[in-house]
Amino acid sequence: GAVPWIALATLESLFVGLAGALVGWLGRDGRVRPLSFALVWVVTEGFRARAPYGGFPWLKIAFGQADSPFGRLVALGGAPFVGFVIALAGALLALAAQRALASRSHRSRMPSRRVLVPVTGALVLGLVGLVVPLPTDGPTAQFHGLQGNVARPGLEFNAERRAVLDNHVAATLKAQRDVTAGRAPAPDLVVWPENASDIDPLRNADAKQLILDTVATLQRPLIVGGLLEEPVGFVSNVALLFQPGQGNTDRYVKRHPVPFAEYIPNRSFWRNFSKEVDLVRRDFAPGDAPGVFRVTTPGGQSIRAGLAICFEVAYDDIMRDAVQTGANVLVVQTNNATFGFTAESPQQLAISRLRAMEFGRSVVHVSTVGQSALITPDGTAHQVTSLFTQAVVRGALPLRDATTLATRVGEAPEWVAAAALLVVLVLGIRRGRPQQGPVADTTKEEDDDDAA
Repeated sequence: GAVPWIALATLESLFVGLAGALVGWLGRDGRVRPLSFALVWVVTEGFRARAPYGGFPWLKIAFGQADSPFGRLVALGGAPFVGFVIALAGALLALAAQRALASRSHRSRMPSRRVLVPVTGALVLGLVGLVVPLPTDGPTAQFHGLQGNVARPGLEFNAERRAVLDNHVAATLKAQRDVTAGRAPAPDLVVWPENASDIDPLRNADAKQLILDTVATLQRPLIVGGLLEEPVGFVSNVALLFQPGQGNTDRYVKRHPVPFAEYIPNRSFWRNFSKEVDLVRRDFAPGDAPGVFRVTTPGGQSIRAGLAICFEVAYDDIMRDAVQTGANVLVVQTNNATFGFTAESPQQLAISRLRAMEFGRSVVHVSTVGQSALITPDGTAHQVTSLFTQAVVRGALPLRDATTLATRVGEAPEWVAAAALLVVLVLGIRRGRPQQGPVADTTKEEDDDDAA
């Protein structure tokens, strides 16, 4: 029903309201202060990405910038830095507009430089990303990502027992026939999406055998997304690595289950507001370690695949942990069936594209129902699939070990922004309530105040 999304929208709007309140207080003399605005934006985005229940970073402004020059800045300081620059550029334009309007309301015209300077600053910020290099060099490996499709969109996507697994097996064997016939190169690693096995692939004998038979046919490693009936009383959302002749050799457990979808926090409290919380009968247990699967290609290349499952792609720390643990390629497994034909899947693909640029890594982005794609380290998405179709994305992707500046600095940009905002707030308190007066003042002192 409508209650969950209304509740989520209301909650998220509180963070925007907090940002507006802080900006309003800092600019209570009526002047636009670009630096203060940008700091407030970054800090409130960071707060929203962490609270409550682990936060909801999906809304970060950076995630919509994969095709803009702003997006390339992600390699320097991550999504928070991109958000800071965008907010600063927007506030500079607002300052220019404010000054231009103020000059029209006074007999003596304001010097044109006071309008041109912030406009020029905004233009520079908007274009500076074009000089940020996004290298795509490195040894390559062949990847196949299978989009098997589901019987029906929505919450009942897995209503037909084993249908999702059967679809992915069929799509995989079809792709393998192309390899056997020489129509496509053999993969070094095959990837299935989240929930590709809609029944426990380790405890259900039929499901396990079907996967083992598929791996035997491929003679290549296969990453399977599935749900395990463990630990006792819980479910685990996992990625499992199967290797020819060895079976399941590694696993990654989703570290950040989605609140109110994969687990119910404070269940007894929220039950007072809606009995629907009990539709989630068993909570998903969170994993406690980054996932990096290591396989060796027939040519001797080492693939170190860093795992993220579904919404985890939006969490800076989870993606960064995988790279810092040694990943030379990223794998994002997702199941978008419950979102139907909404914009959720394209949005998620856009986030994966930005992650490729941020960490200088190729990304194998595979969904049960689309969109799926292979993404090179410059953020370019190749072979983007359509929703609710059966498809395969396949090709060579570079394996890279070089680390970007964003990888090395980690969360530092957010902490610097938080410290700077604290200083600005303290100075604002010490300044006290300013005298109300006209906006248009042409003194250098006001130029300095506007910048802050």
